[in-house]
Amino acid sequence: MMEKEELDIIQAASENNVGADIVEAAAAKGIHVTSEKPMAARLSQADRMLAASEDAGTLLMVNWPTAWSPPLNTLMNLIKDGAIGDVFYFKWRSAHNGPMEIGCSRYFYEWLYDEEKNGAGALMDYCCYCADMCAYLLGLPQQVTAFRGTFVKDYPIPDDNAVILMKYGNAFGLTEASWTQKVGYITPNPVVYGTEGALMVSGNEVHLHPANGAAEVVTPEPLPEGKRNAAEYFIRCLETGEPIEGLCSAKVSRDAQEILEAGLVSADSGQVVNLPMS
Repeated sequence: MMEKEELDIIQAASENNVGADIVEAAAAKGIHVTSEKPMAARLSQADRMLAASEDAGTLLMVNWPTAWSPPLNTLMNLIKDGAIGDVFYFKWRSAHNGPMEIGCSRYFYEWLYDEEKNGAGALMDYCCYCADMCAYLLGLPQQVTAFRGTFVKDYPIPDDNAVILMKYGNAFGLTEASWTQKVGYITPNPVVYGTEGALMVSGNEVHLHPANGAAEVVTPEPLPEGKRNAAEYFIRCLETGEPIEGLCSAKVSRDAQEILEAGLVSADSGQVVNLPMS
């Protein structure tokens, strides 16, 4: 397609391990790319994507669905505004009953079940969301410990449940992933504790619990025009020259990939992994 057409933007929705090839080919022709989460299957691929776009001066955005959630944006803004002081604990769970079981296409779930193409199983597919949020809020952790296993599925997959614990200087980040959860979420998600209170999202509501004051429900504001979805935001940044920021930043997403890589190494080795890895 790149050989036959003059393109401005490519939306890359390929296997995780192909994203680097697409971004490098696009960057060589000056084409901007928005790629689906997570950034890649391996950290080395994420680094290639970042280097290619930076060298070519093209925009690269990683589309995280969480970025377009009004409740989650409200929670993040409250944290950034200091509503609960310094964050020392951030927990997020991503879960459903499995790609095949919830009706994903055969093409999609077959590559999700391929460790080389996906990077892992549930660990890569679903631990990535919190890795991105923690990278955005707290940066790279100092250490990562993780576990993964196939607990329920009776067909070959890399893993159907995983947890990654991120140790920062004064905070923990905890990300949980499951492809075996048959029921909806029964607890708030995420839950965040800070030195001056706590925050959580329950459904479409944000609950703020100040350390010295009454709890309140904060109604999320609609996302502003230009930041309501991936296409709108990407085109806005192209037209205005604004950098891609927040959860969808390629640099933040690259750090999330390092957390995932450290989690994979830790889970497979049984060892704590120190960051940065290089």
